[in-house]
Amino acid sequence: MSEPQDTPTAAAPKPVLTPKQAKRANSSVIGMLIAVAATLGLVVPVILLNPTHTAETYARNVDVATIAEQAEDAAGYPPLAVPLPDGWTSNFARWNGGGADGVAFWEVGYLTPEREFIQLTQTDAANPTWTAQRTGTAQPSGQRDIESVTWELLDSEDGDAYLTAEVEGFTLILNGTAELAEFDVLGGAVVNELR
Repeated sequence: MSEPQDTPTAAAPKPVLTPKQAKRANSSVIGMLIAVAATLGLVVPVILLNPTHTAETYARNVDVATIAEQAEDAAGYPPLAVPLPDGWTSNFARWNGGGADGVAFWEVGYLTPEREFIQLTQTDAANPTWTAQRTGTAQPSGQRDIESVTWELLDSEDGDAYLTAEVEGFTLILNGTAELAEFDVLGGAVVNELR
């Protein structure tokens, strides 16, 4: 048996592109670069012209008393518009006519002087199911006395606190991210307004 001998193989010829072929090959790259530049030309000004999003961007102070007055006929009772110390603002106030559960309620969102949020919910038609839905997965963690009213304190997994109480025929729910001392301020104003 003889060993195979190495035979020199001819080198494969290099492809040669004609000028027209080279132009077509480069046109997709040029088109892509033009498309990227056009996209950036449209997107960058939009981004630069958008206002920055800070806490002040979303801060507004709605007139809770006026909105409560407008909602009174639908509610059948005067919705709460409590006086609060300087530094407190409200970013919404609205009447909710009730959904499938049939429980209509008044709700107001407050920002504390520390820029934390507390929502007040008031209804005269609550039932245990509605209250459980409003407090979600929050679990009872104690009680809190505010203006001689014992409120049930609930804590949720997302860090929100809830206070619930029955005062003068109304179910009241306070919930938000504020410190409990700020809940005391709002809860005290609510109790005093109802009495």
